[in-house]
Amino acid sequence: MTAQPTNDKVKADFWFDPLCPWAWMTSRWMLEVEKVRPVEVHWHVMSLAVLNEDKDVPEEYREGLKQAWAPVRVVIAAQQKHGDEVVGPLYTALGTRFHNEGQGPTREAIAAALEEVGLPASLLEYADSSEYDKELRASHAEGIEKVGQEVGTPVISVPGAEGSEVAFFGPVVTPAPQGEAAARLWDGTLLVASTPGFYEIKRTRTAGPDFSNL
Repeated sequence: MTAQPTNDKVKADFWFDPLCPWAWMTSRWMLEVEKVRPVEVHWHVMSLAVLNEDKDVPEEYREGLKQAWAPVRVVIAAQQKHGDEVVGPLYTALGTRFHNEGQGPTREAIAAALEEVGLPASLLEYADSSEYDKELRASHAEGIEKVGQEVGTPVISVPGAEGSEVAFFGPVVTPAPQGEAAARLWDGTLLVASTPGFYEIKRTRTAGPDFSNL
């Protein structure tokens, strides 16, 4: 589905839903990791709406998930029509508007993001179309099956030792670390994620997403 990384860089596959502010924070950290480690990120869509469609979630949350369909449908349509290379730039354009600028997943924000990255405005028509839902669900399943149904977005997968694979949910972090701090978090995440039998480190969140350094 994606091209092979170049210059002996490690391929890191990243699954995201544009609506999730925590995935957005982690994705900006991954862009920083690319600068300080030999890593090349490949971007994939997953869907909070698909993830939660059969789960017992609060009605208010379920109502909120209705607005999650449009962004992922537009991204998957762009990927199907224009190639994998447009996914990362489009995610950046969407996330900047949704989160940094506080516009949320409005049709106006999606249209402006498409224009910014040079994609046809006609892709906005897929916001309400199920034409590529099969491909959307397949992309979602590819990521979530690596870590299990009890987690969400983001999911990151990297090659492990001797042909194995290391996949994990998160890390959930705010603000997005930069420079050497980003490198240390990457090294530590790979270390614990690749430890046989390791599953989880977690503590209560005491702060919301901080976009101030993005």
